[in-house]
Amino acid sequence: MLTPPYIIFIGNATHLNQLKMATSLLHFSPEKCVGYMKLPKSTVSLDIPEVSIKDAKLLGANSFVLGAVNNGGYIEDDWLAHIAEAMDCGLNIIHGMHQLLDDCLVPTTDITFGEYAGNHSVVIHNIRHTSKTIPIGNGKKRVGKRLLTVGTDCSSGKMFTTLTLKKALLQQGVPTHFVATGQCGILIDGDGIAIDAVASDFISGTVELLSPASESLTLIEGQGSLFHPAYAGVSLGLLHGAQPDYLILCHHVNRHTLKNFDYPVPDIQACIDLNVQMARLTNPNCQCIGISLNTQDVDDQTAKTMIDSLSNAHQMPVTDPYRYGVSAFIDALKACGGL
Repeated sequence: MLTPPYIIFIGNATHLNQLKMATSLLHFSPEKCVGYMKLPKSTVSLDIPEVSIKDAKLLGANSFVLGAVNNGGYIEDDWLAHIAEAMDCGLNIIHGMHQLLDDCLVPTTDITFGEYAGNHSVVIHNIRHTSKTIPIGNGKKRVGKRLLTVGTDCSSGKMFTTLTLKKALLQQGVPTHFVATGQCGILIDGDGIAIDAVASDFISGTVELLSPASESLTLIEGQGSLFHPAYAGVSLGLLHGAQPDYLILCHHVNRHTLKNFDYPVPDIQACIDLNVQMARLTNPNCQCIGISLNTQDVDDQTAKTMIDSLSNAHQMPVTDPYRYGVSAFIDALKACGGL
């Protein structure tokens, strides 16, 4: 059980793309954040007050959230003293790194953070790791309609699209359920399992566990890309375990190589075709119903031109959920019997 309000720690971040945890939390749950803290080398800021750990505690903060991410998901050495200070102030720690904080040593001591947390009666939430018992997938057909977001690359808008769609459907009175499969989604929703930290044999079983038979539409957050040399295994396991009836493909415009990799971003139609083909192993009726574009790197007119062009080329709804909402996807779901 995560414990807001939060102070967000962004370390020495120099670009917002290093702050997926922080920016996701601020967009979907700003009311849970009292402020943020950064280190001297950081050159970015957030749209909430910059505060000290002690001030955050006075403002009611209950948890210290590591809002920065890095390749490999490790806890950086210059974060440790500030994590210890947060514990000294009685704050729980929330982080989404692969590395477990519990085993790290508190600076200038021979005490682990796991021991330190116990001594200070605070909790370390390693939200990328789960204590749930996970089964191996069985591939058996289950009742209900499920939608999965997939992508041409990682960090292309899968979580954002899924959460925005959930919010819009709930505002229209349509019952729906969001399944978090990454650390940011778990931080926002308060539940879920980070798929990229699950042993490969159990990925599809994890998704089956998270999205059981349901009478309401289940929205499942996707991860990675089938075309990614590092993360394709996670994406395939998600496809098989989700048994999606519907896919929405997410794409970051003007990105020519995969993020942090020297591999080309795949063709959109090729990506749609392969995802549908792989999904039909466990759900022969799977179909792609739309394309979600992240157009943050272009102006409004260019974004609209791109959307119109892709919509005509692929004969399906295309939108940028941040700029233009997701009503086109809701209409597509209604048209194909998903709502």
